[in-house]
Amino acid sequence: MNLLKTILAVSAVALIPNVTDAQLPVKAETFPVSDVRVISGPFKHAEDMDIRYLLGLDPDRLLAPYLKGAGLTPKAENYTNWENTGLDGHIGGHYLSALSYMYAATGNKEIKKRLDYMISEMKRCQDSAGDGYLSGVPDGRKMWKEIEEGKINASGFGLNNRWVPLYNIHKTFAGLRDAYLQTGNSDAKEMLVKLTDWMMRLVANLSDEQMQDMLRSEHGGLNEVFADVADITKDNKYLKLAHKFSHQLVLQPLLNKEDKLTGMHANTQIPKVIGYKRIADLEGNKEWDGAAEFFWKTVVNNRSISIGGNSEREHFHPVNDFSSMLTSEQGPETCNTYNMLRLTKLLYQTSLDSHYMDYYERALYNHILSTQDPVQGGFVYFTPMRSGHYRYILNLRQVSGAV
Repeated sequence: MNLLKTILAVSAVALIPNVTDAQLPVKAETFPVSDVRVISGPFKHAEDMDIRYLLGLDPDRLLAPYLKGAGLTPKAENYTNWENTGLDGHIGGHYLSALSYMYAATGNKEIKKRLDYMISEMKRCQDSAGDGYLSGVPDGRKMWKEIEEGKINASGFGLNNRWVPLYNIHKTFAGLRDAYLQTGNSDAKEMLVKLTDWMMRLVANLSDEQMQDMLRSEHGGLNEVFADVADITKDNKYLKLAHKFSHQLVLQPLLNKEDKLTGMHANTQIPKVIGYKRIADLEGNKEWDGAAEFFWKTVVNNRSISIGGNSEREHFHPVNDFSSMLTSEQGPETCNTYNMLRLTKLLYQTSLDSHYMDYYERALYNHILSTQDPVQGGFVYFTPMRSGHYRYILNLRQVSGAV
């Protein structure tokens, strides 16, 4: 705990600039997703397969955890596996993001209809809650009340006897953000701000020490989302919340250009760093920008393989020993590479360094594109590097409960 107090003392923020002040200059603007259409080739095939996948899912099963959390009667039962064993509701948030990007990319009317239904049902849940709360975390109200009262029992994959509830609710935040930014859904914006205000009230009385203790539990990119809300609303209080949710145990070594990543759960850390970069961009924080750059360089140059992926069994392996990568059936995680691409995009936009785009191209083609089954449309979680190993594809029928 003395180390934690030292970190908090070093990282204390005396003044957080306004969102509109001193932002890092953007040197390259990206095209809005809605301005581009893919008309042929492997990416068009992947897009078509993904539409089938998305429309093959039952929205009422994905919404069931949210309805239960709001005290409403679900229209169908939860999906199984992670969706009814503690991570209930997190796929619903992912689904919002996927539908939002797919509609922006294609204009598909069925996708839009599905997105509108998801938003309307989630809004019904949030309205029923009455205080902005929206989540599928099992028996979440009880747990969040404990957090609000300062009763925190955190571990890497747990918080107050729940399975990473902060990670879970982050998917809802991100889904609402994407629905607004990619499709202009005004209800999604209103719901996002209400949910953020609920979170702000929840942690209002927690000390910095309590916050950092809580952030030992995997929490996705909550700092990034709150920075995005600050940008959307132009209200500086949300940027302060983003700082509050920035994990200093990871940030401080990066600020000092120290690689302390070996053994860490890889995809727990990458979203945090995206958040550091997003905050840096909004407030012109060159130190945090440098921390994100250092993280990218050590992961890409020292911890990644030829396809652009990193980690083994979900954890960062030593920089001088890749042998486990060649023997494990659990090679680079798709999630890691996806999030590294998101970080890469942000770093390129403020630097124009072509090395970022070189990595982006390699990882997009050789890892991300290769993880989709071109026949059935299922996806790979791990991409094993060991010789002759198979990939297990989770296909559409299995995901939708048809078998």
